[in-house]
Amino acid sequence: MSRSRLAAFAVVAALLLASCSSDGSDSSSTTAAAGGAATTTTAPEVERPDGPAAEVVREIDGDGSAFLGASRSTDLETAGYEEHEFVVSGSAVSYEPEGELSGDGMWTLAPSTDTADYTTRIVVRRPAEAADANGTVLVEWLNVSGGVDANPDYAYMEEEILRGGYTWVGVSAQSIGVEGGPVAVSIAPDNAMVGAIAGKGLKAIDPDRYGDLSHPGDQYSYDMYTQVTRALRADDGTLLGDIPTDQVIAVGESQSAFALTTYADGVQPLTEAFDGFFIHSRGGAPLPLAGRNGGDDVDIASAISGTPTRIRTDLRAKTLMVQSESDVLGVLNFYPARQPDSDTVATWEMAGTSHVDLHLLGSIADSFDCGAEINDGPMHIILKAALRSLDTWVRGGDAPPTAEPLAVEEQEGANRYVRDEIGVVEGGVRTPPVDVPIVVLSGEPGPSTNVACLLAGTTIPILPSDLAELYPTDDDYLSEYETSTDATIEAGFALEEDREALMDFAQPDLLAG
Repeated sequence: MSRSRLAAFAVVAALLLASCSSDGSDSSSTTAAAGGAATTTTAPEVERPDGPAAEVVREIDGDGSAFLGASRSTDLETAGYEEHEFVVSGSAVSYEPEGELSGDGMWTLAPSTDTADYTTRIVVRRPAEAADANGTVLVEWLNVSGGVDANPDYAYMEEEILRGGYTWVGVSAQSIGVEGGPVAVSIAPDNAMVGAIAGKGLKAIDPDRYGDLSHPGDQYSYDMYTQVTRALRADDGTLLGDIPTDQVIAVGESQSAFALTTYADGVQPLTEAFDGFFIHSRGGAPLPLAGRNGGDDVDIASAISGTPTRIRTDLRAKTLMVQSESDVLGVLNFYPARQPDSDTVATWEMAGTSHVDLHLLGSIADSFDCGAEINDGPMHIILKAALRSLDTWVRGGDAPPTAEPLAVEEQEGANRYVRDEIGVVEGGVRTPPVDVPIVVLSGEPGPSTNVACLLAGTTIPILPSDLAELYPTDDDYLSEYETSTDATIEAGFALEEDREALMDFAQPDLLAG
C-alpha cells in the first residue's frame, strides 16, 4: 500500500480522539515573529536539574516522508519550513508515587529503580532560516487513541505555527504508536483498509523506515518525553539547525492532554523540562503512570474513570488548559477538575465546540454517520489565539485573557449545561457563530452511539421562522456578526490575522430573505 494511501487511512483511525545533560540554566533574549508583529522579551533564568538526554541515532531519509495520522498536507517549503525525522534512543526510568496522588495535583513522584532502553522517532518541522524562528519550540506528545501516531494540535494550529516562526516537534511517546496494540477508539472496524494500520504501530506500517524502533512500555513514556526535550535544549545543530530553544512548551490533545496533566503534576517538579503546558481537551482525571497491574500500555478507559485532578499551582511553568464543550461534561467529564485561574494556570472553555470537529476531519468527515451533522465551529481559531497568548505569558508577558466557564447547573440530579432558547450554551469563550447563530453549534453528540460520534458534537439548523425573528434582513445579520467578530478579537480569543477566517463562518445564504 502506498504511503499516501496509508496516511489517508490513518486519519480515520487516529484523529477522533485523535546521553548528554542540560547546562543547568537558561537565560536568553528573544525576538518573537508572531504573525509579523515582533516583540523582544527576556526569558527568566531557570535552573534545570541535570539528567540524561536522548541521543540521535540517525536522521531518517530516503523515499517518502514521516508517517503521521494527519487530515491535511502542507506545502512546508512554500511556508519557509522544512521537515526532518530522526531516530533517537536512550535509557528511561518509570516513576512511582510517594504518598497519595491527590486531586489538587500536589504530587510527589520518584524515579523507580527500573530502567529500560528505548528507540523512538521524532518529527521536526522548523523554519528553513533560523532568522525566521521565534525561539519557541512546541513539543507535541503525539496522540495514539486511534491506534496510530497523530498530531491533532499541529493540525488545529498550523497557520499560527508557520506564520509565527514556531518550531514544532512531534514525539512518538507511547507504545502503541511504535509497537502497536489495543485501539482505544475503534473507527470503522469492518473497513479492511483501516484495519491494515490501526493498532499496528510504526514498525509494522513501514518496517523499512521504522523497523529498528523499540518502545519498552508507557510507564517509560514520561521520561522519554523529558529526554527528547533535553536533547532539543542541548542540540548541537543536528535536530534544530541554528534555531534557539528559548522557550519550550509541551503540547497535547485528548489522551496526550491526560498525559501532560500527569507530567505537569508529577514529573515537571523533578525536571523543569518545560516553560509552559498547552493542555487541550483533557478529561477530569490524569493518565496513569503505568498500565493496569504495571502493564506496558496505558488504558485510557482507566484514566477517564480516575480521580479528577487539578494542575498544581506552584509550578514555575505556565499552563493554559483549552477545553471544548464536549470535554467539560459528558464522557471525559473535566467538570470536577475545574480550578480557578491563578498566577500559573488558566482555563478557556469554548462555547459551541466539540472534542473533534469538521476542521480537523476535513474531507473524511463524510465517512461518519453520526445521525446529525458534526460540529463545524471555529475552535481552531480560538486555539491559535490561545497558543500566542500562552507563548506571550511564558515569555514574561501578560497572562491569557480571563474566560468565564461554561454555565452548568444541576438538573434532575445531573449536571447539565445552561442553554438559551435556541440551544446555544451560555458562558465560556464566545465567538460570532455562537453569539450571532445561523445554526446551533454544540458539543452535544448526535443520536449515534459510535464512540467517535460521542466526541464530534453537532451542527443543528435553526428553523427559518426563528431566523426571521433573529435577523429581519441579511444586513442585520452581517452587521451583528461583524460587530461580534471585532469583539472576539478585542477580547483576545481570536487573532487579527484570523479575522477573515472568522468572518467566513458567516452564512447569510441560510436566511430566507
